[in-house]
Amino acid sequence: MSVSRPTVWITRTAPGADRLADRVRAAGFAAVVSPLLTRDPDFRAPEVPLDDVAALAFTSVNGLAFARLTPRRDWPVFAVGDRTAEAARRAGFTDVVSAATSTGGDAAALAERIAADWGDRRGVLLVPGAEQPAVDLAGLLVGRVLVRAFTVYRTVETAAPVPATFDIVLIQSARAAEVLARGLIQEAAAKSIAVALSSAVAAPIAACGFAEVRIAARPDENSLMEALGKAPRPV
Repeated sequence: MSVSRPTVWITRTAPGADRLADRVRAAGFAAVVSPLLTRDPDFRAPEVPLDDVAALAFTSVNGLAFARLTPRRDWPVFAVGDRTAEAARRAGFTDVVSAATSTGGDAAALAERIAADWGDRRGVLLVPGAEQPAVDLAGLLVGRVLVRAFTVYRTVETAAPVPATFDIVLIQSARAAEVLARGLIQEAAAKSIAVALSSAVAAPIAACGFAEVRIAARPDENSLMEALGKAPRPV
């Protein structure tokens, strides 16, 4: 008797969606990539406030769009994980620290690394990212480091339809969860599992009626994959 591979719907915005799909397939699942959000090609970042910036922090690779807005590369950079740190180095930044730990990188670890390394720096920590960021770094550093968020990209809803068949859906932002909640019929939810990056991300789908909702232990991709688990092996 054989067991078919469960299909996982990847809702994440490109380009991370394809990389995540590769990890999902390596775990033994089938994967369908159909992002709920995409970057707005018409968005234009405002003028960059640089005069009082003491350091930069990037919570994702997408934040490195900031590098196109200024030729300066002299700031220290704090990155949420090794992949983001490497992207910062490729963009020309040389003083780069990764907050990755043995369990991966997440916002809490990034905040603690920044606070520990901030020392007597004067000025603000500039955090380039999405117009509606999934990570509240300012909240994690309140009272310790002055933080200014700076929008370098905006996401908009895609017109992609709900996949015809899926068994599990991975959700990595509250905004994507809101889009999912509006477009998913309850019958499809009742037959599937949702795996969310955090409780806050899962909140918009609370009334969807999923058969099961799993929450990652930490808000990072490694924990999301742990919550997904391994696919049943064919027998």
